[in-house]
Amino acid sequence: VQLQASGGGLVQPGGSLRLSCRTTTSALRLDMAWYRQGPGNQREFVAEVDTGNRTRYAESVKGRFTIYREYAEKQPNLAYLQMNNLQSADTAVYYCYTLRLGRAYWGQGTQVTVSS
Repeated sequence: VQLQASGGGLVQPGGSLRLSCRTTTSALRLDMAWYRQGPGNQREFVAEVDTGNRTRYAESVKGRFTIYREYAEKQPNLAYLQMNNLQSADTAVYYCYTLRLGRAYWGQGTQVTVSS
Protein backbone atom coordinates (compact mmCIF):
# COMPACT_ATOMS: atom_id res chain seq x y z
CA VAL A 1 0.00 0.00 0.00
CA GLN A 2 1.35 3.42 -0.91
CA LEU A 3 0.07 6.59 0.72
CA GLN A 4 0.26 10.00 -0.88
CA ALA A 5 -0.17 13.01 1.36
CA SER A 6 -0.33 16.70 0.55
CA GLY A 7 -1.54 20.04 1.83
CA GLY A 8 1.04 21.19 4.36
CA GLY A 9 2.48 24.65 4.50
CA LEU A 10 3.09 27.77 6.54
CA VAL A 11 0.15 29.40 8.29
CA GLN A 12 -0.28 32.07 10.94
CA PRO A 13 -1.69 31.24 14.37
CA GLY A 14 -5.45 30.96 14.14
CA GLY A 15 -5.29 29.97 10.50
CA SER A 16 -6.44 26.83 8.72
CA LEU A 17 -5.02 24.15 6.49
CA ARG A 18 -6.41 21.01 4.94
CA LEU A 19 -4.31 17.91 4.48
CA SER A 20 -5.24 15.13 2.14
CA CYS A 21 -4.13 11.54 1.90
CA ARG A 22 -4.97 8.80 -0.53
CA THR A 23 -3.82 5.30 -1.17
CA THR A 24 -2.40 4.75 -4.62
CA THR A 25 -2.16 1.00 -4.63
CA SER A 26 -5.01 -0.43 -2.58
CA ALA A 27 -8.50 -1.07 -3.87
CA LEU A 28 -9.73 -2.11 -0.43
CA ARG A 29 -11.34 0.31 1.97
CA LEU A 30 -9.01 0.92 4.88
CA ASP A 31 -9.06 2.84 8.11
CA MET A 32 -7.13 6.09 7.66
CA ALA A 33 -5.32 8.13 10.28
CA TRP A 34 -2.99 11.06 10.78
CA TYR A 35 -0.03 11.21 13.12
CA ARG A 36 2.41 14.03 13.67
CA GLN A 37 5.92 14.54 14.94
CA GLY A 38 6.95 17.92 16.25
CA PRO A 39 10.52 19.10 16.79
CA GLY A 40 12.13 17.01 19.49
CA ASN A 41 8.96 15.01 20.07
CA GLN A 42 7.87 11.47 19.44
CA ARG A 43 5.34 10.73 16.76
CA GLU A 44 1.83 11.05 18.16
CA PHE A 45 -1.68 10.17 17.11
CA VAL A 46 -3.83 13.00 15.77
CA ALA A 47 -7.03 11.61 14.27
CA GLU A 48 -8.56 8.54 12.67
CA VAL A 49 -11.54 7.73 10.47
CA ASP A 50 -12.53 4.13 9.92
CA THR A 51 -14.33 2.54 7.01
CA GLY A 52 -17.65 3.23 8.74
CA ASN A 53 -16.83 6.94 9.05
CA ARG A 54 -16.38 6.69 12.80
CA THR A 55 -13.81 9.19 13.98
CA ARG A 56 -11.42 9.51 16.88
CA TYR A 57 -9.26 12.45 17.90
CA ALA A 58 -6.40 13.29 20.19
CA GLU A 59 -7.56 15.50 23.05
CA SER A 60 -5.24 18.28 21.91
CA VAL A 61 -7.04 18.70 18.57
CA LYS A 62 -10.66 18.03 19.50
CA GLY A 63 -12.92 20.85 18.38
CA ARG A 64 -10.28 22.24 16.01
CA PHE A 65 -9.49 19.39 13.62
CA THR A 66 -11.91 17.35 11.56
CA ILE A 67 -11.05 14.16 9.74
CA TYR A 68 -13.34 12.90 7.01
CA ARG A 69 -13.20 10.78 3.92
CA GLU A 70 -14.65 10.66 0.48
CA TYR A 71 -15.37 7.56 -1.53
CA ALA A 72 -15.04 7.18 -5.24
CA GLU A 73 -15.22 4.10 -7.36
CA LYS A 74 -11.55 4.19 -8.23
CA GLN A 75 -10.39 5.85 -5.03
CA PRO A 76 -11.77 4.05 -1.97
CA ASN A 77 -9.32 5.67 0.46
CA LEU A 78 -9.23 9.44 0.27
CA ALA A 79 -9.07 11.14 3.64
CA TYR A 80 -8.83 14.77 4.67
CA LEU A 81 -7.73 16.48 7.82
CA GLN A 82 -9.24 19.93 8.16
CA MET A 83 -7.24 21.89 10.70
CA ASN A 84 -8.68 25.10 12.09
CA ASN A 85 -7.44 27.54 14.70
CA LEU A 86 -3.91 26.26 14.29
CA GLN A 87 -1.45 27.03 17.04
CA SER A 88 2.33 26.96 17.26
CA ALA A 89 2.08 23.64 19.13
CA ASP A 90 0.59 22.11 15.98
CA THR A 91 3.84 22.66 14.10
CA ALA A 92 5.00 19.24 13.02
CA VAL A 93 5.47 16.86 10.18
CA TYR A 94 2.13 15.17 9.60
CA TYR A 95 2.04 11.56 8.47
CA CYS A 96 -0.80 9.68 6.91
CA TYR A 97 -1.19 6.14 8.20
CA THR A 98 -3.14 3.01 7.46
CA LEU A 99 -3.13 -0.61 8.50
CA ARG A 100 -3.78 -3.51 6.16
CA LEU A 101 -3.63 -7.16 7.12
CA GLY A 102 -1.74 -6.28 10.27
CA ARG A 103 0.92 -4.26 8.55
CA ALA A 104 1.32 -0.52 9.04
CA TYR A 105 1.90 1.87 6.15
CA TRP A 106 3.04 5.49 6.35
CA GLY A 107 2.93 8.34 3.91
CA GLN A 108 5.96 10.50 3.22
CA GLY A 109 5.02 13.26 5.67
CA THR A 110 3.99 16.82 5.02
CA GLN A 111 5.29 19.81 6.98
CA VAL A 112 2.87 22.09 8.81
CA THR A 113 4.40 25.21 10.30
CA VAL A 114 2.36 27.61 12.39
CA SER A 115 4.17 30.87 12.87
CA SER A 116 3.59 34.59 12.72
